[in-house]
Amino acid sequence: MTAHARRLDPVDVAIVGLGAAGGIAALVLTQAGLRVEGIEAGPHLGRDEARFDELANDYRNRLGAAKANHEVPTWRPDSSTEATTSYDGRIVSLMGNGVGGGTVHYAGQHFRLAPWHFRLRSAVEKRYGGSALPADCTATDWPVSYDDLEPYYALVEEELGVSGIGGVNPFEGDRSTSYPLEPLRRTGWTELMAAAARRSGLHPFAGPAAIRSAPHRGLAACTYCGFCNWNGCHVGAKGSTHVTVIPRAELTGNLTLTTKARVVAIETDAAGEAAGVTYVKDGETLFRPARAVFLSAHTFENTRLLLLSRSTAFPRGLGNTTGQVGRNAMSQVFVGVDGVFPGMSLNRFGGTYPQATSLDDWNADNFDHTGLGFVGGGCISAIHEAKPIQTALSTPPSVPRYGHAWKRWLATNGNSVGRLMAISESLPYDDSFLDLDPTVKDPTGMPVIRMTYRLHDQELRRFDFLHARMSELLVEAGAAETWTSFRRLPAAPFQSVFGATRMGLDPEASVVDATCIAHDVPNLAIVGASSFPTSGGYQPTATIQALAWRAALRLIETLR
Repeated sequence: MTAHARRLDPVDVAIVGLGAAGGIAALVLTQAGLRVEGIEAGPHLGRDEARFDELANDYRNRLGAAKANHEVPTWRPDSSTEATTSYDGRIVSLMGNGVGGGTVHYAGQHFRLAPWHFRLRSAVEKRYGGSALPADCTATDWPVSYDDLEPYYALVEEELGVSGIGGVNPFEGDRSTSYPLEPLRRTGWTELMAAAARRSGLHPFAGPAAIRSAPHRGLAACTYCGFCNWNGCHVGAKGSTHVTVIPRAELTGNLTLTTKARVVAIETDAAGEAAGVTYVKDGETLFRPARAVFLSAHTFENTRLLLLSRSTAFPRGLGNTTGQVGRNAMSQVFVGVDGVFPGMSLNRFGGTYPQATSLDDWNADNFDHTGLGFVGGGCISAIHEAKPIQTALSTPPSVPRYGHAWKRWLATNGNSVGRLMAISESLPYDDSFLDLDPTVKDPTGMPVIRMTYRLHDQELRRFDFLHARMSELLVEAGAAETWTSFRRLPAAPFQSVFGATRMGLDPEASVVDATCIAHDVPNLAIVGASSFPTSGGYQPTATIQALAWRAALRLIETLR
């Protein structure tokens, strides 16, 4: 405990970060009768804050202004290069701050990982041989299976009111329940791409969304306003945890919300167990004793807090006895292809991002990778949500980016541009890791995270393969011209970041066990994308929340 910190009354569990994972944990823990404090760096935003402002929300990360925007990680492609925050136009996805975390501004795609994703290494070696993965690739099987997580996926879907349809995607894992709500409404654009996919011998389906297609548990349905991704929902129709599970946790009377509070350390006792957290609020340093700690922030912050929480028992950082905190970091790669359909009004502005036709034919190991030079793939979606600035930038290379010719092209074709998006899987490598930057600090004097990461050959080949398939599909649907909406990156800083506190059975090669409990701290749960051994080819939120539910139950057993 910091010497000058004021000691508060104890709680059973202190949750650090009330986003996707922390919100789920708050519900499970409080319904079990435990006293919980949820500590969040940002504010508790109301619906009046969910204004339609593409510039502020999408490009200036307004929802991360409280903290994230002031602690941008540094990046370098390798250990011999000096780290920088100059990313040369590369995509950088910063976390949001506030109750609900990233679920406030997420797009809302809500995919379960496929069974193959949990056994990537063993499945690859069995089908393609040991040389299919590079020698420096540290990808490993998960210590849990799809079947282990399936019940928790189902619980999360019911709590949030996920919209979708099971049984139509031949590549998905078995389901114990159907989705609680029907898919979001279909449109001319989604049906156009579905028809093109079927003609190509593919298997299109309505992608699942943590956005309600109908009222559920007294919460509103989607209005199809077209401002979901990077924006809060003005009617609360997304599965954001500050709208869904956190209010239910508050109703138990067991949850205390502490907002605008910066956690600076997880404290330990003489036995080396978690004793609580120290945080700064309104300029005062406070210590909250707790019987257990649930660390559920962004990958960057999970890693930074552990490395900063040093003690006699953990001189290299909490949970870092074997030096694994920060190792095996990954960043998914977004693949985007646009196509123009002359004379067609696609009206993609009237709809939400995950209101999509999706394809898993080129995801996981759903196709033969022999001779391709990579494994895995990504889920492709024909998305909605074409906001004004995004639309103005969605022009082919043949069109100037300003002036009369640009304006004429937009006037004629602006509403005729379709977009396919894919989340391309990435693998962990020996030379990919997070640590504390030795020189760059945030305004409070704490070092920022430094990410050492580059796209390896597998990632570049996977990007090119998906890009080519997406271009072909757009042409099949009638596109006269296609172009990339994200340029091919020779080295990507970070988009969705995974790993650094990964799960595993071997403490020498992982940080947490199969239930996300730290190997060397039995009352510390570390949950989030940081615990993923591999990234998968989907948005991670559904899996993060299934893991959070399971980890919360494990903590309940421990405390009892």
